Amino acid sequence: MSSTSTPVFLITGASSGFGEAIAHEALSRGHHVIATARSASKLGALKAAGAAVLDLDVTSDEATLAGVFGAAHAVHGRITHVVNCAGYILEGAVEEASAKEAFDVFNTNVLGTCNIARAAAPYLREAAKVPGQTAALATFGSLGSWWSGAAVAHYCSTKSAVSGLSEGLADELRPFGVAVCCIEPGYTRTGFLVNGASGGDHRVKTARQLDVYHGTGAAEMRGAMDAYNGNQPGDVVKCARVIVDVLTREGVAKGREVPVRLALGSDCVEAVRAKCESALKLVKEWESISVSTMRDSAE
Repeated sequence: MSSTSTPVFLITGASSGFGEAIAHEALSRGHHVIATARSASKLGALKAAGAAVLDLDVTSDEATLAGVFGAAHAVHGRITHVVNCAGYILEGAVEEASAKEAFDVFNTNVLGTCNIARAAAPYLREAAKVPGQTAALATFGSLGSWWSGAAVAHYCSTKSAVSGLSEGLADELRPFGVAVCCIEPGYTRTGFLVNGASGGDHRVKTARQLDVYHGTGAAEMRGAMDAYNGNQPGDVVKCARVIVDVLTREGVAKGREVPVRLALGSDCVEAVRAKCESALKLVKEWESISVSTMRDSAE
């Protein structure tokens, strides 16, 4: 592949988890990678592997983000793929979360996605003009885009929002030849569920924990996340391989269009299937009442 057609990936949240794995996978194929994190000092291993590294906080103001994207574009003269992996989980019942805690998780997970899409769009449109060049924006939803529960309602609602946002973005950018894919992984073995008290920075507990929720579904979910940490069935390296294939339309995705939503893991596939079946059941149960609210044809 010539240097002028080599994909250039800009990846946020590349210091760990999916971001780090996708960066290494792209580098292993000879693609260019610009790895970013709130602190580029955490990206030493990727820098040693050949990635350019930059500081990037997805909640930054527009001028700051424009500056970072301008600097990223200057590295190789183009940006063909943007993968927004930045995000975290807020653990706690809705009643337990302060207004600031709720705002912060939406600010990073949802508004951060908007910020990256806004900053990336001009560069991806430019890349898509090159004959034969793929250009794509990847966002991160989750199994939680399809399912929510006690103690994770904030997180799951942010992921549902990102998936819906991505569907709209796909319609907006498709006319310019830019694909949008919302990646929706199931439980994948990364450090995402490591308790903050144990050094993790992607699982943040609400400062307030009310006794009234002891013995309820909220407490059960907290325990389940502790038990699942380190035992998730998904393989992040295999996920990264599929993600890079899909975004570049190579390997397992050769000859296929980039999907607007991509479920990864058998657990996510089952969650999608169960959600669709339950939604259809609910519609059927309430259909006669739902349609009764329409205006009479004679009116």
